[in-house]
Amino acid sequence: MSENKTLVLNHKQIQQKIVRIAYEIYERNLRAEELVLAGLTGMGYSLAELIADKVRQISPIKVKLIAVTLDKTNPKVGEVTISEEGPFSGQCILIVDDVLNTGKTLAYAMAPFLEDNVKQIEVAVLVNRSHKLFPVTPDYTGFELATTLSEHITVKLTPEDSSVHLH
Repeated sequence: MSENKTLVLNHKQIQQKIVRIAYEIYERNLRAEELVLAGLTGMGYSLAELIADKVRQISPIKVKLIAVTLDKTNPKVGEVTISEEGPFSGQCILIVDDVLNTGKTLAYAMAPFLEDNVKQIEVAVLVNRSHKLFPVTPDYTGFELATTLSEHITVKLTPEDSSVHLH
């Protein structure tokens, strides 16, 4: 039985989205000396790596990349951990994930940063599905896609072959 998949974004389109997101980040943070990109483990962290590399190429902003680990299927059960301890006081935090579904995972991912007096928290996603149940709206979005809750988005981010599929 083969699954019916629809290609939403191909490798070239994903690269273009990443470049655009990086320029938007630079434009909105012109005066920042440093940004902390906090990628959610999995494809969120992979996307954060790609965005961080691009921001470093186009701007003088120092970019610190860290990983946020949590159970994406049930974020309130497990602990939310970050790969590098703060303090993050006065810093700009950019939480990065591949897909924004309801906002629940991203809301929980903010928890470790709320313990410090951060300057701001922003959100970047490659695909926003707009099934908002939590008060999380992305500041940077690669692609808006209206889907049903029963549909799934698969993101693959590799140097040679990246893609986003709807199934």
